Amino acid sequence: MNQLEKRILMSSVVLSGVLFVPQNVWGMHIMEGYLPPMYCAAWGALCIPFWTAGVIRIRRLASEKRKSMLLLAMAGAFVFVISSLKIPSVSGSCSHMTGTGLSAILFGPACSAILGTIVLVFQALMLTHGGVTTLGANTFSMAIAGPLVAWGIYRLCNKLHVSRRISVFLAAMLGDLFTYCVTAFQLALAYPSEQGGVAASAVRFLGVFAPTQLPLAVIEGVLTVLIVMGLESYARPELREIGFEKEAA
Repeated sequence: MNQLEKRILMSSVVLSGVLFVPQNVWGMHIMEGYLPPMYCAAWGALCIPFWTAGVIRIRRLASEKRKSMLLLAMAGAFVFVISSLKIPSVSGSCSHMTGTGLSAILFGPACSAILGTIVLVFQALMLTHGGVTTLGANTFSMAIAGPLVAWGIYRLCNKLHVSRRISVFLAAMLGDLFTYCVTAFQLALAYPSEQGGVAASAVRFLGVFAPTQLPLAVIEGVLTVLIVMGLESYARPELREIGFEKEAA
């Protein structure tokens, strides 16, 4: 075994040890039992109109634009994979990318609400990432608020004739950042500071996420641009069917 192989083997042992050791962490997904029942119910209620709109939109796509379902499934897989990669942050917390900017750009925020919710349910049940009781709050931040901002930024950039790559980058990056801002607000609303109230608590939560979330948002923007570039090369008929290619022209 040469030196390179030994280093690779030792690195794998260290990585295995780090992943094996249990850690108490909480990230952009609010963990199970962290929010009071009243807040869980309220955030869930706010999601109902978006879920309804998402189901209607996906049913219409399935009946009128069958080829687009492959892109929709790909966008959902992208959300699941990229949002499952948690990066340790300060104070025992963690941060991660969201991936919902891509689905918002391609299909709009309504579809993103359904895709994000499905991903959050699987992560809560399979990866203990987030929770069932906090599903409404996590859905609103990652699958509704973030995609709405990403979709709005992308549309605005199109009207201003900004290049597609820059538009996609800004939409994905700012959608990610807004998701984390909404999560910080949700936590601050449930646990206001004794001195300064909700505002002071929100600033504190924002400070916990910022060291890792800011660079992660930039990375997500770059990854989303690369995905769109790949789709432009290998999935032009599907992009044309959902109006993405026509939009670019």
